[in-house]
Amino acid sequence: MSNERIIKKYPNRRLYDTELSRYITIADVRDLVMKGVPFRVLDTANDADLTRAILLQIMLEEETGGEPLFSANMLAQIIRFYGGTLQGVFARYLEHSLDAFAEQQKQLVDSWGETPFDAIGRVAQRNMELWVDAQKNLLRAAGFDMDKRDGTDNESSPKTNETS
Repeated sequence: MSNERIIKKYPNRRLYDTELSRYITIADVRDLVMKGVPFRVLDTANDADLTRAILLQIMLEEETGGEPLFSANMLAQIIRFYGGTLQGVFARYLEHSLDAFAEQQKQLVDSWGETPFDAIGRVAQRNMELWVDAQKNLLRAAGFDMDKRDGTDNESSPKTNETS
């Protein structure tokens, strides 16, 4: 038995998730994509696989809803590959490129944290700790005892003739 979730598309354009036993929206299908859940969309009239058409519909909504991923020039270039001798080669190239990009992104997330901003935050925090340590060492070398400046002793003048 396959672990793919089956979604049935009825003639009234409604989508039915057979695993949840309820109707779902195109936004729910998008959530499945984002979570990496494998699924297929089948037409109830003839069992035709409509998965690509639904994914293209999601892409169209994404492209028109906000900041587009594809420029008009990029789309035109992709269209030019349809029907040409390199269509299959180009499709495999794009698929392998996206797989490699996704794998690199996963490796970055695994090594850096949830987002690159997490890594930047950790680097900034570490830099701040190094800066504070450097300041303490500089002031200590200048004769100020920074360990006594924690609020218990407000000594602000340099130490005189003390050795460490």
